[in-house]
Amino acid sequence: MLQELKAFLLRGDVLALAVAVIIAGAFGKIIDSLVNDILSPILGMITGNPDFSSVMIGNIKVGNFINAVVNFLIVGVALFVLVKAAGKKAEDVK
Repeated sequence: MLQELKAFLLRGDVLALAVAVIIAGAFGKIIDSLVNDILSPILGMITGNPDFSSVMIGNIKVGNFINAVVNFLIVGVALFVLVKAAGKKAEDVK
């Protein structure tokens, strides 16, 4: 059983997945910084306040949800642009 586990863990697919997870974690920090340190302040300059956490409808705090949606959209757009740019670079190399 240990031999099977070792064979499984050392397969190329599993190692590639492990590397991808590590790279994704590091890349996630870059995206977080892009959103928190660059894009949110720009949004704040445009709207007057990038933090919607104080927005409430009755007793329901919808502000945190709005923040999460805005952050998701910003991250999605940033990732889309970066993946498209990386794809074009990869095509140029071929």
